[in-house]
Amino acid sequence: MTSTAIQLAAKIGLGWNIGNTMEAVGGETAWGNPAITEDYIKFVKQSGFNAIRLPCSWNQYSDAKTAKIQDSWLARVKQVVQYCVNNDMYVMVNIHWDGGWLENHCTPDKKDSVNAKQKAFWEQIATALRDFDEHVLFASANEPNAYDATNMSVLLSYHQTFVDAVRSTGGRNHYRVLVVQGSSDLMNTFPVDPMAGRMMYEEHNYTPSQFCFLSEDASWGKMFYYWGAGHHSTIEPDRNATWGEESVQLDYFQRMKAKFVDKGIPFIMGEYGAYRRTTPKDLATHNDAVDYWITYVTHQAIMHGLKPFWWDTGGALDRRADTVIDARTINAIHAGAN
Repeated sequence: MTSTAIQLAAKIGLGWNIGNTMEAVGGETAWGNPAITEDYIKFVKQSGFNAIRLPCSWNQYSDAKTAKIQDSWLARVKQVVQYCVNNDMYVMVNIHWDGGWLENHCTPDKKDSVNAKQKAFWEQIATALRDFDEHVLFASANEPNAYDATNMSVLLSYHQTFVDAVRSTGGRNHYRVLVVQGSSDLMNTFPVDPMAGRMMYEEHNYTPSQFCFLSEDASWGKMFYYWGAGHHSTIEPDRNATWGEESVQLDYFQRMKAKFVDKGIPFIMGEYGAYRRTTPKDLATHNDAVDYWITYVTHQAIMHGLKPFWWDTGGALDRRADTVIDARTINAIHAGAN
């Protein structure tokens, strides 16, 4: 447990999300993915990744009155974490959406009740995972809705409760690296931590959303199929990206580097991704554009000191057969890292 956050970040290469699984409402396999196996973890590592982000739900496995988490669920999460550690993989465990009890309630009226649950959950999670070494990181929340100073102040209290709860469990948790999220424009203060230099910051990157994940046209904008210099379509010009291209990405990475990385706060780009569609009329250009986005964003993240974690829900690597489904995506990630 000797590594500071900066030293630990230096050991993290490419990260991989096991999405729509441990955080699924209704159970680990409820959203169509199989239960995580150690063979799958080995396959992720074989595919060139050395860190796992493990989105987890807890609320559905807890007693509504006492906030006690089921022992069987704590044991299952611990088992999956062990798979990662067995294979020299770093693994970040979080509270992920979980029905939105924290993320959707960064408000003064919910502050006390959310802090009580945050404290109870993290005391239990941290105790269950206390004996793992520095390969295991804890992350306080996922995409919290805190977009003004009032909400940000409440969110900071949730992060402080997280830090205090984890540190109170002692042992290796006294030194464990912790990860917090926020809105980068408002994230000017971090929780107080008795262990200096053991905190990282996390944000996600799906810019522009119309290209990255929008699955149908919305009232506020149409899907983009084509992104980036040399990757616009003349066949379907109304689907070319009109915002969020290279200059926007580059500006973002420069700002994040200056605000966090250059000040000694490692930055986890905990989710990012752009996904292929089958409907574009200029399908070859679309697939080339997706490759380009992946490579460009991965490369710029790494060059600016951010640690990229690809968001996968089973579309790129087959979790049942442990085979590659989308080789272009995997190759594009690695092209950006080289």
